[in-house]
Amino acid sequence: MSKDREIISFDYAMKDLLRQKANFVILEGFLTTLLNRKVKVMEILESEGNKEYSDDKVNRIDIKAKIDGSEIAIIEIQYADMIDFFGKMLFNVGRAIVEQIREGGKYNVKKIYVISIAYFDLGATREYLFNAKMEGFKGINFGELIPFAQIDELAHPKSISKDIHPEYFLILPKKFDEKIRSQFDQWIYTLKKSVVKSDFDAPGIKEAGKRLDMLKMTDVERKSYLRHLENIRDVNCSMDTYFAKGKVEGEALGEARGEARGIEKGKAEEKLELAKKMKTEGMGDDVIYKITGLSEKDFALKDSKKPAWKAKKKRAAR
Repeated sequence: MSKDREIISFDYAMKDLLRQKANFVILEGFLTTLLNRKVKVMEILESEGNKEYSDDKVNRIDIKAKIDGSEIAIIEIQYADMIDFFGKMLFNVGRAIVEQIREGGKYNVKKIYVISIAYFDLGATREYLFNAKMEGFKGINFGELIPFAQIDELAHPKSISKDIHPEYFLILPKKFDEKIRSQFDQWIYTLKKSVVKSDFDAPGIKEAGKRLDMLKMTDVERKSYLRHLENIRDVNCSMDTYFAKGKVEGEALGEARGEARGIEKGKAEEKLELAKKMKTEGMGDDVIYKITGLSEKDFALKDSKKPAWKAKKKRAAR
């Protein structure tokens, strides 16, 4: 009876193992199951983005693959929270598009699939797999749709991929409830638990269980991997610490501001009561305003828009 396999985390595998041609079958299986079509990985591409993050292999890890039809799949894993996460995602897409176009060349852009795996809260309540894509131009008045694929077909009737606009997939492994509803859920389970269960049958996942098996690592490889896991824990711990510290400081600041407002309100009410007593004793308005610092408008608003001394004058006149 076959057993469940504990494998190295997908992000760690992306640093080196999944970039090796012999292991393309794992990436192909992952993408085939996600995109619901047979995918062939042609080559792993290097981009400026990869170079920039060469020293940051804990917080953000990505792999850029050219697939059949010359389309591009960008798989990125983000551990630490980013306030501009979606902005960064869009920036990466824009750069990947620009990198396709040679200087002075035509806008021969191929479709880009962006698969973002985020191990932090993005506001989802229960969903763990999201998809976003642009279908085309929609009419404002009558809702008529001109699909992008149709436009591309008219412009490039012989092109292999007629839909050139980016498509996004967002995966939140921590939100996954571990109930297998589809073959791709097997991959999400593996992303969350780093385990390939014996009954999993999604394309490429058996190969992942065999080739990424922790038991097959050398002592040097295992030490490096454990150090990687420790770095991730340190990042998560730092983020939790900053959040908790910010929460305490925010609550203290809120209490201080609330207390200050309460003091100011109390002082204003004291001034109002003093002004009323002074008026009762027959002191003149100008003197009262000078001593209390209140104006006639302040005094009137605090006393139901009708100053007490004015009311007394009207009653006396009657």
